[in-house]
Amino acid sequence: MLSTYQLLLNGQSADPPLYNAIESLEVEENIDLPGAVQLKLPISRTDSGDLEYVSDPRFQPLVNLAVVVVPVTTTGAGATAALAGAAAGQGVGGGGGPGPQCIFDGYILSHKVHLETGLTNSTLTVWGQDASWLMNLEEKVKEWADVTDAAVANSIFGDYGITPSSTNLTDDSPSHSAPAHSLMQRGSDIQFLRTLARRSGKFCRVSCAGQPGQRTGYFATPQLSGDPAANLSVNDLQTWTVSTLDLSWDATLATSVIARQAVFTDPDEDGVTADTSATGLTALGTRLLAAFTGSPLTVMLAAPADTAGELLLRAQGLLRESTWFVRCEGETDVARLGAVLRVGAVVTLDGVGPLHSGRYLVWSVRHTISADAHKMKFVLARNAVGPAPSGGSGGLAGLA
Repeated sequence: MLSTYQLLLNGQSADPPLYNAIESLEVEENIDLPGAVQLKLPISRTDSGDLEYVSDPRFQPLVNLAVVVVPVTTTGAGATAALAGAAAGQGVGGGGGPGPQCIFDGYILSHKVHLETGLTNSTLTVWGQDASWLMNLEEKVKEWADVTDAAVANSIFGDYGITPSSTNLTDDSPSHSAPAHSLMQRGSDIQFLRTLARRSGKFCRVSCAGQPGQRTGYFATPQLSGDPAANLSVNDLQTWTVSTLDLSWDATLATSVIARQAVFTDPDEDGVTADTSATGLTALGTRLLAAFTGSPLTVMLAAPADTAGELLLRAQGLLRESTWFVRCEGETDVARLGAVLRVGAVVTLDGVGPLHSGRYLVWSVRHTISADAHKMKFVLARNAVGPAPSGGSGGLAGLA
């Protein structure tokens, strides 16, 4: 499988001369950051004396720019019959299923002109951000009462014509009742939602699947079960699908939380307790961080909460942020992998030993697209490792 692409500007497909002129096209998808696009074009002098593309109405501020990757079925190493649906059903996914993949749908926000003598090697670089930018145009002060976090998110997404994901209501917060402590928004809608998402261990992003304009708002935890979207292999000389891999783990992250808080709704002078060592997420391996290191790392949470349930959610949110202690960075291309990697998907990594082989969450993908290639630099994350070697696992002396 190879892939070609379609570039749309305000809903209109680019013409052949523009496709031929494009020097580079890059799209970055990220699970906890806005998606971004960068388009580079050469600059020449027009017949009227203007600089080509610099004043082109197609590249003016807030023009809607979309990039759709279109599958072309071929034979060859790693090829499949159709484009892999990289995030079908994923809680923070970007679409899925066979067919075109809209890897970016957003708006042009800036451009940079580079000029050299005689216009040789002069370029125009256009940069844009995904449709979540629309939610950043106005800072607000607003009270939200008698609603859950997900209800707030779904309401805000709806204000922008963005369809809320069906997974947003899963693992929701308690209702923020007016008599106790309503939610106060101070900032833009997307800033507010990202703050709510981070404190509850969710991810907030806007994405599209196959068709630009059909946007989905995710305020959800990643769905880590289900069939993998792709298999990544680096060692087999005949069937390898990834050219490079770099793996790392970090043993300095928290594995348990002590959380105590006095609340207005509970007369107990000792307040409520929400100590936990559970994230509520499916493990992508056999050993979580505490088992891998042989010793827990405990932190204390000091955060305002109205109920024990809300405090527990805050504690789990802290752990979910630190649970991704394994990282894998690599590079592949669509022709070799036979799939377009999408953020929020789960993939498998094979042939790198029992410690690191297994399932990973796709955290970010940088697509570099040209007329004859579609390369992908990716970051995967994992909240567990494989089984311990026969010699035993880690552990501090005297504590293991």
